[in-house]
Amino acid sequence: MTVSHDLSIISLISQASVLVQIVMALLAGLSLVSWYWIFRKSFQIRSARSKTNGFERDFWSGGDLNSLFQSAAAARHETGGMERIFESGYREFTKLRSKSHDNASIIDGARRAMRATYQREVDDLEAHLAFLASVGSVSPYIGLFGTVWGIMNAFRGLSNVSSATLANVAPGIAEALVATAIGLFAAIPAVVAYNRFAHDIDRISIRFESFMEEFSNILQRQLR
Repeated sequence: MTVSHDLSIISLISQASVLVQIVMALLAGLSLVSWYWIFRKSFQIRSARSKTNGFERDFWSGGDLNSLFQSAAAARHETGGMERIFESGYREFTKLRSKSHDNASIIDGARRAMRATYQREVDDLEAHLAFLASVGSVSPYIGLFGTVWGIMNAFRGLSNVSSATLANVAPGIAEALVATAIGLFAAIPAVVAYNRFAHDIDRISIRFESFMEEFSNILQRQLR
């Protein structure tokens, strides 16, 4: 007489041991949260790139710096990172220019103000990337733990069987391997997204740094 087993994914999950089910639930939760941040960071980086492109076009079109500053200050919460860097640098420049005649200290103060804003902008872009990196690196091991535990239970169950066959151990091993599959499902998108976002943020930060240097040179020319 042959014994048939339901090896569907739903059945394997429902029949797994409590600990393996907890591991699966944890991995599923990590996967959901990581996908939330993947979509959110994707929109954030796309918006930052678009706003940076728009401000660069306005800045290098030869417009008046005062007009650009007034526009940036009026809509500070809607502007992009580069525009906020420009605003902080130009604000500090005009404030120091009215108080000091030391050109070096004026430029240095404007650069420090831009550097502080630059750091805040980059930190905001990089927020929660560490979570994606952690999910990508830890999830396979969490899944592997569930798999090892499930396989141990499967072989432990053979002690109550007079004759051990593949049919006896296969369902337990299949249940355990689902944990590894869920772990990989959580890890792979997180790793791919982390690498992509880190690359995009690095390119945006390079553009910010280049702008700060070029804008500092423009401010220096205004003091001559």
